[in-house]
Amino acid sequence: MTGLRGKAAFVGATTDFIAGARGHSALEMLALVAKAAAADAGISVRDIDGLFVGMQSEFLSTLALSEYLGLRPRFTDNNRLGGSSFLAHTQQAALALDAGLCDVALICYASNQRSALGRLQTSVTGTWSDVEAPFEARFPVSSYALSAARHMHDYGTRREDLAAVAVAARDWARLNPEAFARDPLRIADVLAQPMVSDPLGRLDCCLVTDGAAAVIMTRADRAKDARKAPVYLLGAAAEQWHKQISAMPDICATAASVSGARARAMAGVGIGDIDVVELYDAFTISTVLLLEDLGFCPKGEGGRFVSDGHIAPGGSLPVNTNGGGLSCCHPGMYGLFTLVEAIRQLRDEAGERQVAGADIALCQGSGGVFSSQVTNILATGAAL
Repeated sequence: MTGLRGKAAFVGATTDFIAGARGHSALEMLALVAKAAAADAGISVRDIDGLFVGMQSEFLSTLALSEYLGLRPRFTDNNRLGGSSFLAHTQQAALALDAGLCDVALICYASNQRSALGRLQTSVTGTWSDVEAPFEARFPVSSYALSAARHMHDYGTRREDLAAVAVAARDWARLNPEAFARDPLRIADVLAQPMVSDPLGRLDCCLVTDGAAAVIMTRADRAKDARKAPVYLLGAAAEQWHKQISAMPDICATAASVSGARARAMAGVGIGDIDVVELYDAFTISTVLLLEDLGFCPKGEGGRFVSDGHIAPGGSLPVNTNGGGLSCCHPGMYGLFTLVEAIRQLRDEAGERQVAGADIALCQGSGGVFSSQVTNILATGAAL
């Protein structure tokens, strides 16, 4: 199955404001990263005729940004899948580009949640679940805590294993000058933190930061004339099985098992072909479950896999090489940052954290509470 394999490419990518919004509104941040991504691609913002946005502070995101930038896009999408939205956008953008509905697509996101609110920001309003509301669980951390507790019960996973995820992310972040959290971190430090929702402590949870990101996509034939070497979308697939955690068929098994397999089939690659992995790590258990469901280790062995050092710098499988949502940034939603980091790795632009010879990257977006799973596989021209 080839589908969209190699028909669209990323030609621009940027991030900004992770250290702080510097007094900018989220819409201003969005406009600035859009311009920076266009400059990275060697084009003008005026060339953009496809717009894909999913902000938390602007429900009508594409309308707000097109008005702000003075654009009249031919194709837009403002989907709401949570943190996986932006990896779904790449699939939709590739379809629109292939159909000739647009020529240059911008996918972008921004949030000033730390400087404006100082706490976790969510676009979910009202009661997420009437079934779960009587239990007064903390949203969304208690849902992930349920998965973690069940994984511990079924497979013998330890809190130390989850802590190893946080430490690996921090070790990568220490190689990334843009990362928000760069202080040294040990297993004991993670275990010593206050419990947020048992068995997840404070450092098992993602950061609360500002941040903005943008990528530019175009058709493969146009990408050859881009300012930098294009990074191709080899495969993309989405799968969703539930909304609320109480409706999840198995709280230790996510739909990434299906989205990952379909994306790899489109890309024509196997697990062993993937050089770098960028996962949505909202919580430490996220990394464990997604690694299992994507096929990087057997179900139930994710805890041992991370504790053995496989995902840390120098390990066999580089995971979240920018520090991820646990140590690089988490401005409300992290999904788009997986794509930017993968593009930087495949362009050989990652500096001290660069994975040598990286040609194929897998990015995984997770929206809701393991609800929406979207897999993207990116590659250099050498891997086409």
